[in-house]
Amino acid sequence: MSNQKMAIAIDGPAASGKSSTAKAIARELKIHHVDSGALYRAATAARARIDSNLDEWTEDSVLDAAKIVSLSPTETGFTPLLDGQNAESEMRSEAVTSRVSRVAKMPGVRDWVNAQVRKAAEDFDVIVDGRDIGTVVFPNASLKVYLVANAGERARRRLIERLHREPTDDEIAEETGKIVLRDEMDAAQSVRAQDAVVIDTTHLTQADQIARIIELARKQHG
Repeated sequence: MSNQKMAIAIDGPAASGKSSTAKAIARELKIHHVDSGALYRAATAARARIDSNLDEWTEDSVLDAAKIVSLSPTETGFTPLLDGQNAESEMRSEAVTSRVSRVAKMPGVRDWVNAQVRKAAEDFDVIVDGRDIGTVVFPNASLKVYLVANAGERARRRLIERLHREPTDDEIAEETGKIVLRDEMDAAQSVRAQDAVVIDTTHLTQADQIARIIELARKQHG
């Protein structure tokens, strides 16, 4: 392996398809996907094991709880473990989803997540998605992409993923409201790097956006 590792940064607002796109690109390019959002969820899940009262959740208490989190390499990515065990369903629970934005606002937790991500990238070519990846985590990434899509389309995609069917207009409207609120909460961490390539995926299929990013990556790395 050369000392110069490939790092592709994928940023964008909630439900813009960052994680699923990054996973597919990792498979295609045979590099490792690092889901920074999963680390925030892991830290939140670790803290939720202690108590669910958000009033008691300080930055120090979350960081202390997160000591049980580790990253286990897989063929095309990393799996966050809690106490050495896979806890995917726990990390995706509503109890975690409803608290993760608050945890992600804690500067010390962001520093901890960024350190885990950078550590993972020391030994592997990586594609990383999440918040402030191209601006803070990997400001020197060889390729930075910022995915956008309108809130209604992001709501529809998220519901299809959750419900495994086409959602109703009422369901889309309710989910759109949640996504707009999430956008407002996450705004400070969704800053676009000035040298990022912006891709509006509202009218793109996932295959189209994946192909576009792979083409950009191959141009950068030959």
